[in-house]
Amino acid sequence: MAASCSLVCCGEESESDKALVVQFSNGSVKDADKLDFSVYKHVDEINPRKKNRKILVAESDRLCYVGQNFGNGALKCNNVCKYYVGVLNKQTMQMEVHSAQLFSMQPVIPGETVEAPKPQDSTLSYREKVDSLIEAFGTNKQKRALTSRRLNQVGSDTLQQAVAKAASSVIDKKGLEALQQEVAKTESQGALASHLPPCNADAEKREDVYPFDELLRPEEFAALQQAGSKMAALTAEELKKMRDEGGFLCVVKHLESLPPAGEAREKVARCAFYLSLLFKLARQKNISRKFGQEEGCPRIIQTKLLKTFSVETFNNGRIQNFVSTSMRAKIAAYSLALLLHMGHMTADLSLLHRDLGVTEAKMIEVAKSMRLSLTKPSRLKGDEVEMSQENKQASVVLPLVKYESFTQRRKRKKMH
Repeated sequence: MAASCSLVCCGEESESDKALVVQFSNGSVKDADKLDFSVYKHVDEINPRKKNRKILVAESDRLCYVGQNFGNGALKCNNVCKYYVGVLNKQTMQMEVHSAQLFSMQPVIPGETVEAPKPQDSTLSYREKVDSLIEAFGTNKQKRALTSRRLNQVGSDTLQQAVAKAASSVIDKKGLEALQQEVAKTESQGALASHLPPCNADAEKREDVYPFDELLRPEEFAALQQAGSKMAALTAEELKKMRDEGGFLCVVKHLESLPPAGEAREKVARCAFYLSLLFKLARQKNISRKFGQEEGCPRIIQTKLLKTFSVETFNNGRIQNFVSTSMRAKIAAYSLALLLHMGHMTADLSLLHRDLGVTEAKMIEVAKSMRLSLTKPSRLKGDEVEMSQENKQASVVLPLVKYESFTQRRKRKKMH
């Protein structure tokens, strides 16, 4: 019959009397007698936070193991649970129950240094601290948003560095003073400067200020021969019908006063056809690839219009040509320059803004950006009052006029 044993409780034990239970992180010990265990306590026994700190060392012939009950290497289970160990006295057959504490023994390899925990950087901003929390505990959506924002930030920083490098190289090449003069010149030309036709402000002749070849190249002008012949062949009745049906007034006006014969007649007729296409383009929003085919527009002219006066956009996987607000201003400037060549360097702004479908103020702004002189014919006296014209005219006068840019302030409404 097996011998019976009884349990004996040892009562409350101090922290120093607790049994030490060890576990090795890299396996189990086959022969525990060959291990030499040592326990080290903290010397400060008054401080309640430090008096219970212990370091347990197990040494063998080949390796040394170290465990501690504080710091990063300590087991958290000691603070959550209480552990007890029973020790059997074989003579009295009584088992004494002692409180215990667990240690995790980690091997210490000679030559390796243990990194001290890095203190928290107090210089981190609130945004960086929130980002670190998102990395540790954030949801998948928050982590994706954080990654996207950091990628955008890296792209922005790269772009800024590239711009700064390019700017420094330009400054070294041209010089700061020359760049400031160019910026001042560009600002003086206004916001429409990038959409104006090429201008030769130092030209000696008025016809060379806005060169005709920059508006229509020789091969493009030659391609308009057939279309210009049809415009020149229109009769007075057909022109009257065109005017009554709401045709473009600038085109009708020049066709009614065509030169009798010669190169001048052909030039005005071809320009009138090209001008009608510009007016039609300015009144549309989305341009199809068949633009101008009904009017007999040559392929080279159609390509020029789409490439010069429209912006390519993507819609439902297809490329479309879109006439933006800036492109309408560009059409107005090129139409005005073409009218100057058709009317001996003078153009009717009042008729032009109606044909383009823009406001008169916008048309005047374009004319001022092109540094043209603005005039308004005076009223005639007597029986000729009805025949007088009140349309504003724009003409090229050398030297070109320079208008000062100003910002108009809006009046505040009075509160009643």
